[in-house]
Amino acid sequence: MFKHLLPRMRERSAAANRPVSLSDMMEEFWREPFGNLSPLFRDAGYPAVDVSEADGVVTVKAELPGLDPKDVTISVENDALILRGEKRFEDEQKKDDYHRIERAYGSFSRVVPLPGKVKEAEAKARFEKGVLTVTLPRDAAEAVRNIPIEGA
Repeated sequence: MFKHLLPRMRERSAAANRPVSLSDMMEEFWREPFGNLSPLFRDAGYPAVDVSEADGVVTVKAELPGLDPKDVTISVENDALILRGEKRFEDEQKKDDYHRIERAYGSFSRVVPLPGKVKEAEAKARFEKGVLTVTLPRDAAEAVRNIPIEGA
């Protein structure tokens, strides 16, 4: 019955640059279910990381609760820090029947872009209270150089 109306509704949605009908909203949802969420949630990965820089040192902090340092490998490739590891499900209580399991388990890999070249040989990592802290000194040869502007 409404089949002949759908093309006209879509034309109005395209002209308005937003969904006009419920059918357009549903189609948009099925095309990209989480497209309307903020980029903070859409681009989130595991583990959650903070990247900062001070005094020529890049610091990356990653939350890895429940893991040991032996469960994680760290490497630097193509101006990116790569964190890999596995969080294992250790069912110590074999007799327990779980009603809900919300914690994530399994392998993970996270590529964290670095703000420039770093000295991989001088990188250091520390694991404390479930937080992995990696410090990477910037490569002085790749430092930002200001270019003076000549006036007329």
